[in-house]
Amino acid sequence: MKRFLFLSLSLCLGMLFCRAGHASVVIDPEKKNQTLEGWGVSLCWWAHMGGAWTDERIDTLVHWLTSPEGLNYNVFRYNIPGGDDPEWRNCEEHHMAKPPTGKGIRAEMPGFKVYPDSPYDWAADSAQIKVMLKIREARPDAIFEAFSNSAPWWMTVSGCCAGNDDPSKDNLAPEMYETFAHYLIDVCRHFRDAYGIEFRTLDPFNEPYTNYWNRSGSQEGCHFEPESQAAFLKVLHPMLEASGLRTVLSASDETATKAALEDIRVYGEATQLLGQWNVHTYKATNPERIALREEARRRGLRLWMSESGDGGHGIHGNLAMLQRLFDDMRYLQPVAWVDWQYAEEHTDQWALVGADWKSQRYWKLKNYAVRQQVTRFIRQGYTFLDVDDEQTLCALSPDGLEVVLVCLNNKRETSHIVYDISRLGNVQSTIPCYTTDRQQSLAPGSVSCRDRKLEVRLQPHSVSTFILSIRR
Repeated sequence: MKRFLFLSLSLCLGMLFCRAGHASVVIDPEKKNQTLEGWGVSLCWWAHMGGAWTDERIDTLVHWLTSPEGLNYNVFRYNIPGGDDPEWRNCEEHHMAKPPTGKGIRAEMPGFKVYPDSPYDWAADSAQIKVMLKIREARPDAIFEAFSNSAPWWMTVSGCCAGNDDPSKDNLAPEMYETFAHYLIDVCRHFRDAYGIEFRTLDPFNEPYTNYWNRSGSQEGCHFEPESQAAFLKVLHPMLEASGLRTVLSASDETATKAALEDIRVYGEATQLLGQWNVHTYKATNPERIALREEARRRGLRLWMSESGDGGHGIHGNLAMLQRLFDDMRYLQPVAWVDWQYAEEHTDQWALVGADWKSQRYWKLKNYAVRQQVTRFIRQGYTFLDVDDEQTLCALSPDGLEVVLVCLNNKRETSHIVYDISRLGNVQSTIPCYTTDRQQSLAPGSVSCRDRKLEVRLQPHSVSTFILSIRR
């Protein structure tokens, strides 16, 4: 451990020297890390709201989201709704919508099966489904995952899909494990048969090992102890295998890397039931990111960063979130990175598009351009390269003829950095670049490289992307 800390400190000091002392950062195409399968976003809850808009407005939102010239997203997480008791017998009426703690009416998801003996109402979640179908049309290469925040209210201990009275205790009743498994599988099968969408993965949890979820809380949520997670997976897995679906299980979608490490170790042999490991990075350290990456690799699991977001103010907050993305791709090394919210009201931090749900108005936020600096240019199939600078993200195209450098400066001072590109071969001398800062959004420009070096000055609170073309 001491040796690891010493190496980490040495690496950090080296990267500080690269920026402050103008030493070269070497770009080596042989130092390859993970290959990207996609950038993405959860459909919860913006699609539940935006899906009720006019087709023209929905089409624009979807185009901004999926177009290669927009955000270029191709990974989408569908929220299987649980649904609260429509008679509110076990919780406060419309508790999710009530300020100041509620997440708004958007968080009130309509369940497909309202009572134990009622038939499935497949029209219940029509708005979110409509958005998903339009996404599938716009991106035939889309990867869909289904996930659950909570079982329907009548399967829970509290009778409320927002959580237990004690938020540190399980809320899915043990006698309902098989019933909930049937519910999840029935939804997945319906989507395949009715819409031709077969979810690649199914994650039955969302931030389960936390104390966030309580009766009359702000959103659907369900606590599971790690042992309970493993026990439920052992019930769900054989039923899913017998269903005729090609969908495989993913887990555990914890809010923090520390909790995810606890889960994956407690699971033991239950990890063999999974095809993918999901984690959120709301709370994460780089040593934990590395440890989780190695745990997933040891077990042969595909690794996703399946949700993240952050607060802050203005572009400072947007760039701080971008630094988290850089840290995730550098240390955790997931093959997919997924945003939490795409469109939302009253914030320029937790979303990429601002929206007024009632008036059906929408607009691109600065955060949209900040995220584009990465996702528009580092495309699906690109391989990330290891570079000795925490504020540089670098990727190589599948044909080896393009290198993308995304350079972040979230400081008050101008940053000066020199990239040694001699190992890339014959690089075109004029290099296109795009910059987002307080005044500009994805502003085009160009720089020149000399003596196989690329020297750049990054303005305070900015991010720039450089496209290096390699001639054979």
